Amino acid sequence: MKHDIDNAIQTLKQGGLILYPTDTVWGIGCDATNYEAVKKVYKLKQRTDSKALICLVNNYAMLEKHVDNVPNMAYTILDIADKPTTIIYDDPAGVAENLIANDNTLAIRVIKNTFCEKLIKYFKKPIVSTSANISGQPTPKSFKEISEEILKGVDYVVNLQNEKNQSKPSTIIKLSNSGMVKIIRE
Repeated sequence: MKHDIDNAIQTLKQGGLILYPTDTVWGIGCDATNYEAVKKVYKLKQRTDSKALICLVNNYAMLEKHVDNVPNMAYTILDIADKPTTIIYDDPAGVAENLIANDNTLAIRVIKNTFCEKLIKYFKKPIVSTSANISGQPTPKSFKEISEEILKGVDYVVNLQNEKNQSKPSTIIKLSNSGMVKIIRE
């Protein structure tokens, strides 16, 4: 795992794209603070940048660094969630501009996956996580289902193909500073 973390970090630092296992599905990732790297993700997925991407952090301290005001309800939701949960927050900070949605929000998941936790810990920045498929195509349920186009489009593929993912996307909840809570995806 150390070898993969080192190679993934090197790729991320150079503005490259990685293909890696998350707590949900295989993801395409990049440095969430690098505008050009985020552009590469949109291009590979053939997706307009008006459709926001998810950002992964490894702990509450990193979450608080990238969201101006984390509502207390977020901690409650994350503490009781029994499956990976992504929350859309108002007023993100310190990430690439093209990662932020038009309504000034950002979807962030506090990751609970050994590989991702270590990767983010040593990289010291949040990383993008979007399903490893071309936009509009089905989300791959395993590494074997990832298209050749995606495999060739990334700069580094993490060698954990047998890693057990949940094989389904996270729950997504929008939590605004006004107190509004909206379930986007269960």
